Amino acid sequence: MVQHYDLAGAVATLENSGVILFPTDTLWSIGCDVSDPVALKRLLRFRPSASLEILVNSVDMLKEYVAHVHPRIETLLVYHVRPLTILFDKVRQLPVDVLVNGRSAAFRVVQDEYCRDLIGALGRPIASIYAWREGSTLPSHFGAVSSDVIEAVDYVTKFRQGEKAHGEPSVMVRLTRKDEFEFLRE
Repeated sequence: MVQHYDLAGAVATLENSGVILFPTDTLWSIGCDVSDPVALKRLLRFRPSASLEILVNSVDMLKEYVAHVHPRIETLLVYHVRPLTILFDKVRQLPVDVLVNGRSAAFRVVQDEYCRDLIGALGRPIASIYAWREGSTLPSHFGAVSSDVIEAVDYVTKFRQGEKAHGEPSVMVRLTRKDEFEFLRE
């Protein structure tokens, strides 16, 4: 674990049904403990129609929540350069609030060191949505996050607030029944 950033405040907030604002390997996001129903309801109030992404810190953690990780997906995760979100149809141990159409969930094995350490310190995945409001720009850096979002969360991560690097949404894929990749977002 890298010691140059503070994880304690974010983890304590997540462990107490809180919602945090944090940088990811894509965009600034709002997140909560995926296993906390109170926090999930609060997260979904930000954008009720938003599709949640479940952030995990490793393929091993991913395997705890999906019935089967096809070898093609594991290979793609190893070699894909950009952050990659994968829609899985057969998931387990997740609350119904995080499921798409009552059966699927979108997972991303994060590449960002801060996110990996945050998830590792929590010991569970983080449910997340991008920290933007309808009609505003995507939160590619902290300065692009709306002040009403900042005020509405319980904890704002201090890490990377001064960076001006511009992130972008992840690539999203799913594996079809014929074991072909279907790109849902490029």
